[in-house]
Amino acid sequence: MADGPINIYEYEPLARERLSKTQYDFIAGGATDEITLKRTRQVLDSIMLRPRMMADVSRIEMATTVLGHEVSFPVMLAPSGAHGRAHPDGELATVRAAGSAGTVMVLSSASTYTMEEITQAATGPIWFQQYFYEDRGMTVEMAHRAEEAGYTAICLTLDIKGTSKRERNIRNSYVTPQTANYQWANNLVRDRSATWDYLEWLASQTSLPLVLKGIMTGEEGKLCAEYGAKAVIVSNHGARQLDTTFATIEVLPEVVDAVDGGIEVYMDGGIRRGSDIVKALALGAKAVLIGRPLFWGLAVDGEAGVRAVLNILRDEMEMTMALCGRPTLDSLDRSMLGITSPLLSALPQSQGLGLLSL
Repeated sequence: MADGPINIYEYEPLARERLSKTQYDFIAGGATDEITLKRTRQVLDSIMLRPRMMADVSRIEMATTVLGHEVSFPVMLAPSGAHGRAHPDGELATVRAAGSAGTVMVLSSASTYTMEEITQAATGPIWFQQYFYEDRGMTVEMAHRAEEAGYTAICLTLDIKGTSKRERNIRNSYVTPQTANYQWANNLVRDRSATWDYLEWLASQTSLPLVLKGIMTGEEGKLCAEYGAKAVIVSNHGARQLDTTFATIEVLPEVVDAVDGGIEVYMDGGIRRGSDIVKALALGAKAVLIGRPLFWGLAVDGEAGVRAVLNILRDEMEMTMALCGRPTLDSLDRSMLGITSPLLSALPQSQGLGLLSL
């Protein structure tokens, strides 16, 4: 019998038992009716794999690079606030797990520990997440502080120009925890008037590459490249900001096509299986990021839990690539995916099979 959870889904109920209802709902919840939250899994599950058999899969290669950093497989840890809500070691545990897994952690500016404390515990590359602030001096000061502390990229979250309505939090009278970086970060006013000129200005003020998180259209993906970004994250904030948007994997191809190889494209949102990672990479993502699963791992077993979550995803991804006959990341492409049943074209519509496509 297996000792402990054997997939990401089994981690969540165990984490729920260990977290207060308020904290669990904060992590798990989405915006308003949570339609996009539900849609994300529905879409990922509706994408079918088209396996090929007679390929040499004796060696599966999953290592890649993100902004020049070598990673052991294309999964990074997304910026997410206050890991201390799930485990006392918080981001210290997370960054150690990321290092042992050979991947990148993106530290939220709303972290339990300071950015300097995190770098002291790190054994691998870390990126720092922040916002565009009304005080431009503070925006660039934070970027410089991150650079001095050893961070190697700035990740700018864009989709925060309005306050989302998260109804679980309202019902629970949720109060943001007062931890190390939270009070400091919350005292800074985010600039709701920020435009592309702000991005261009910041790119000129720091030597660190800028990664823009929150892109959901090809048009904006192209603009990111034009105004100085080196990478984008196709993201809808985990369905926590604006409800009734498309799932991120639905818009991923248009962003990939729009940037046309000029900058790197990553994706977050709903990754729970290794096959989800394969699907995203087949559609053009360079890597994916996970958010909620790292909290489940932290809540269940701290650093070891996060490592286990990453190992599960790695093993499932390797298995999926092997069974699809795709031994390298370069061999993953759109031809291995399908969104409608082949029967729709093989049989007359009048036979009424009731097959649906999104």
